[in-house]
Amino acid sequence: MKAVFYYPNSDPDPGNLESERAIRSLERDVLRMGALVEQSFRLSHQALFERDLTAAEELPRLDKKIDRFYRQIESDCTSIMISQAATTQDLRCLSAFMQLVRDLERIGDYAKDLAKIAIKIFPYPPHPCLTEIAVMSLHAQAMLATSLVALADLDEINGRRIKFLDDVVDHAYDKLYQILAYQRDVPGIIEPILLLTLAIRCLERMADHATNIGQRVAYIVTGQR
Repeated sequence: MKAVFYYPNSDPDPGNLESERAIRSLERDVLRMGALVEQSFRLSHQALFERDLTAAEELPRLDKKIDRFYRQIESDCTSIMISQAATTQDLRCLSAFMQLVRDLERIGDYAKDLAKIAIKIFPYPPHPCLTEIAVMSLHAQAMLATSLVALADLDEINGRRIKFLDDVVDHAYDKLYQILAYQRDVPGIIEPILLLTLAIRCLERMADHATNIGQRVAYIVTGQR
């Protein structure tokens, strides 16, 4: 993805140029963090729906990298904010970054949770709902990818459109919850059902955070929340 979403300031003041360079560096870090979160989401999907425990074992390592990016970006944003050279536009962009990386960090956490669910559910036979849940996961992953492309291209329209894509995931969550929560005559223990109920909740929240990222993009462009 190309980071083009900061508009250079025409003022040649050295302080402004330094601030611009710092924000450009931040842009690159945010997109690198986003790429890691996308990778963690894909691995969690492999772990849960393809029963790939090797993928599940990769998640803690990735999550540590994501957390390091999160802490560093927050620290860098704060440093630029308190500098006298930061413009109003800089502050708007930095404010959005700080909220946006929190959304990315939470998606990474939920991906790690899905990997833990995959490990716990592995000994059980696949549940009949697993295919529908996999489709829900793919929709949520598509939302994350769309939000990151919108961020890289500063695409306000696509950023706002993600909110409507979220309706598909919400509908899937409601339907699957009804099936899982009210299933009768369950043979054996109910742990697999409880685990899948947790999984669809994770996916629903991941989609919500992807929606938030799209809204942050719109705010960077328009200044309106």
